[in-house]
Amino acid sequence: MNDDPIKNLPFPGNPVVPQTFDESKIIQFHCRKGITCWNACCSNIDISLTPYDILRLKRRFEISSGEFLKKYTVPYEMEQDGIAGVKLRPVESGTACQFMTPEGCSVYEDRPTACRYYPLALLSLRRQDEATDRASYALVEEAHCLGHKEPRKISVDAYRKEQGLDEYDELARGWRQLILKKKSSGPSIGKPSKRSLELFFMVCYDIDRFSQFVASEGFSDIYDLPPEELKNILCEDVELMQFGFRFLRQVLFGEETITLRQEATQERRARHLERLQRIETEAAARRAMEQDEMYDGPD
Repeated sequence: MNDDPIKNLPFPGNPVVPQTFDESKIIQFHCRKGITCWNACCSNIDISLTPYDILRLKRRFEISSGEFLKKYTVPYEMEQDGIAGVKLRPVESGTACQFMTPEGCSVYEDRPTACRYYPLALLSLRRQDEATDRASYALVEEAHCLGHKEPRKISVDAYRKEQGLDEYDELARGWRQLILKKKSSGPSIGKPSKRSLELFFMVCYDIDRFSQFVASEGFSDIYDLPPEELKNILCEDVELMQFGFRFLRQVLFGEETITLRQEATQERRARHLERLQRIETEAAARRAMEQDEMYDGPD
């Protein structure tokens, strides 16, 4: 299943049909047990996971997010020197999904977003003059898939509801907006530091480690969260995940919605002034050196 919940526009050779449409589009498709191509799409996977996908699957297996990431996933760069994504790890020395069985998907109730969307590709787009993203769709037609020949027609909207995608899309919206904002900002925010990349990975994908981070004294020393809000965040994974997206928007893009403690604000301002002073001192030293070189030229 060569699908990804966030795609660039189609290009030659891609199984995505180069035509986009909205949720009113009628498609012809049906995947069912007994179809000749049964399990073919799961035999050669390239499936990116959203944070909510990981949350659902780690709950299903009753393991920590760290354990799930280690056993079932591999990281990848969404763009060169950019933020990371996570993909399902195929079977050892193969390309098939670890969750595939002769009967079908063994985690069907908690299957990832990309699996639910197939054979559609979700294209999350955001214009520079718009505050939120908009969704459009494209059709994925792979040679092995016979589902397109099944005599069933259904609208994209009805297909999404059938596949339980309303919940999945809503709970991944904050993550998608972060990625789109990073891509649209480009050079204006500079190359992410190693620390910010590690922070993005932890917050989005390793939610149990993020929970420990939020519960730490160091976090409380900086951020002033009301006790009830903090308790709710730490007791409910979905709330913690949504808070994480909000936290990243503040850390990465300066959209301050989480109150900083006064002492932390003062320390932050002092560090900023110290950094500016250091930059000015270094610049003054360079200018003085250049002037010395100018007057110390050959006799």
